[in-house]
Amino acid sequence: MRRRIVMSMLAGATLLAGTFFGPGTTVARAADAPAEFGTDWHDPVTAAPPPDRPHTRSCQVTLADAQFRDFTPYRGVYTPPKACGDRWNKVVLRLDGKVKGRQYDRLGYLHVGGVEVLRTSTPEPSPEGIEWHVEKDVTRYSDTFRGAQDVEMLIGNVVDDTYTGVIDVQVTLTFYAGRPETPAPDRVLTLADTPDGTTLTTPRNSERIVAEVYATGSGGGCEEFWYLTVADPAAYSCKADHGPYREVQIEVDGRLAGIAAPFPNVWTGGWSNPFLWYVLPAPRAFDVRPVEYDLTPFAGLLNDGRPHRVEVSVAGVPAGQPGWSAPVNVLVWRDGHRAHVTGALTGNTATDITDTSVYTPGSENRVDTDAGHRLTVSGYLDTSHGRVTTTVSRTLANTSVHRWTDGENTDGLDATWTDDETVTVGGHGPVRTTHTHRTYTMNGATTVGSDNRLRTALTLGDRASVVERRDGRRTAWSRLDDTYGGDATYTINVPRDQRHAVGTSTERYRLYGSDGCYDRSLTTVQGVLTEDRSRC
Repeated sequence: MRRRIVMSMLAGATLLAGTFFGPGTTVARAADAPAEFGTDWHDPVTAAPPPDRPHTRSCQVTLADAQFRDFTPYRGVYTPPKACGDRWNKVVLRLDGKVKGRQYDRLGYLHVGGVEVLRTSTPEPSPEGIEWHVEKDVTRYSDTFRGAQDVEMLIGNVVDDTYTGVIDVQVTLTFYAGRPETPAPDRVLTLADTPDGTTLTTPRNSERIVAEVYATGSGGGCEEFWYLTVADPAAYSCKADHGPYREVQIEVDGRLAGIAAPFPNVWTGGWSNPFLWYVLPAPRAFDVRPVEYDLTPFAGLLNDGRPHRVEVSVAGVPAGQPGWSAPVNVLVWRDGHRAHVTGALTGNTATDITDTSVYTPGSENRVDTDAGHRLTVSGYLDTSHGRVTTTVSRTLANTSVHRWTDGENTDGLDATWTDDETVTVGGHGPVRTTHTHRTYTMNGATTVGSDNRLRTALTLGDRASVVERRDGRRTAWSRLDDTYGGDATYTINVPRDQRHAVGTSTERYRLYGSDGCYDRSLTTVQGVLTEDRSRC
């Protein structure tokens, strides 16, 4: 069994969703679950909360209504709503999807005016069919939504005699009238393609600049599960020059401007075992969130009115090897009282990347990886309210232990990624500091027994803590802990109706802090939702 073939069940590019249930939903008892998976199961669901919706006048616009059978993008035109003004308290995107038959998981994107507003993956269907939806707060793209725009959506799919699932989706935007809770960006920009590469031209009065990158390793190759790649001389089906360490970098005019740890996405065919994901997807699988970089220290350089070269790359990917997609949006807040804001980049210091992978051969082969990187950038702007300095410091670290046997009939990983970021803003008024500590974890193994029974047991964690301070005093805080655990077994190399699959999965999503508390747990057994519990 070759891991590259068995472990990847993602082919091409496609789209998303997840059904939400409120507190008090009636679910089956564990005793009501079947002895094994049948031909139908519960619609996909996630414990993550939907966006809060204000109680104000609302207007709805359809962005896309399409069926995806191949790799032809859907193209349409968006027209802003007329009855809710052009300033909104909130804008919520909703995708409703349905598919039945047999189909792989697919990746998808949605662009409005060239701006990527959604990236997602699809669940794998039952023969009887499933329906799902996903909701996302897209208020940050309000500038894009104020004018008529072209719409492009792609869920690359293959439909033939074997893979029969046609992906049917409808996407809407709902606009809620009123002032936003926090100021939305004044401009939402994309990069321009030029003979010298991609460039960015910002308004000359930019006061804050944030780049977001929807970075995903995908496409069915080894970069879909980059965290398992190994370097020579280790014998393994997926190779990389230096092993599994990956880092998403952004450069401005050839200077390193930001670093970030990519989230270890697992799609709904991942780890060789779709039975893990039929009801509960892995964290972020249905709402792929972008990596964000605060580029404000570079604003003094970017505000000269000229185009500047901006490039995104993924460190660690073997030269010339495809598999990563990294579209970029740039969010800009402007100084409303000054036509031109001047400033300068005052500091840009990076350590060398440390990246060590040690291979230990044996009856159970082993690769131990220890890697990391640190970057600090500083700059100032002379705004209408005085000189403002911004310093961004980011530290990345990755440790992992990868174990596998010859033939890869046992293949396991225990990995942790941390991404620690501090943004300090000083000037008129108190010094403001925001510290964000992100931790991603993956611990599991796939084994194939002599009876051709494949078992995957896996735990995934998506955690983050955020603390905001003014002159050293804590003013706001939050903690997120989204943990998934699954264990599923089925017979491989047999027709679908002979797999005799069994599996359980759980997800607990906890978010609490100065704004309140959210805590929800879900449990499934053989595709039946047996628990839906809220604790807050």
